Amino acid sequence: MTTITLTFDNGPDPDVTPLVLATLHRHSILSTFFVLGDKLRDRRALAERAHAEGHWIGNHTYNHLVPLGLEAEPGTAASEIARTQELIGNLAHPRCFFRPFGNGGVIDQSLLNEEAVEHLTRGGYTCVLWNVIPRDWALPNGWVERALEMCFAKPEALVVLHDLPTGAMSGLDRFIGAARDRGATFAQDFPASCIPIERGRLQAPIDLYTTRASG
Repeated sequence: MTTITLTFDNGPDPDVTPLVLATLHRHSILSTFFVLGDKLRDRRALAERAHAEGHWIGNHTYNHLVPLGLEAEPGTAASEIARTQELIGNLAHPRCFFRPFGNGGVIDQSLLNEEAVEHLTRGGYTCVLWNVIPRDWALPNGWVERALEMCFAKPEALVVLHDLPTGAMSGLDRFIGAARDRGATFAQDFPASCIPIERGRLQAPIDLYTTRASG
């Protein structure tokens, strides 16, 4: 049997996030919203609503412009995380969730740099990766079938979707219904295999996700 965990990146969005929340509520599913600090600053009420409805709020950097592993300017990686966490404030989960920006969903050494890893470990963060990227941002009308195929290829699927105005989330209801019809269950927590850092402690070889400083 497949267990699916749904997560939503790059919001909140004033139109799409309420649609996602309504759909999840209708299906009694809890998820995690990995928010951008630059959007949260002016749309915190949406994150507050999600939190009040039982969803977890995670940190997805402030600007989402460059994967942290490609960031060479000292202080920038730590600031991208810290500024967003400050805005999340009392909406943060005790495990202090953070998801790095993966360019196109690729998991490689561009996800983090040494500064980011030090900030996450010293701050007691839990780093949450993924194992299903249906590319909803690029395939707004075709991601549902792709996601179903990918989810049912593994026992525990951690799906990254986006509450962005692409039209893709109009398919969320269909995805959930089809997954349940095929026997899937939905969980809020994450597969252990997708957690390289838990409450500041390394759980996996972090070199797989980290660019090392030269010299």
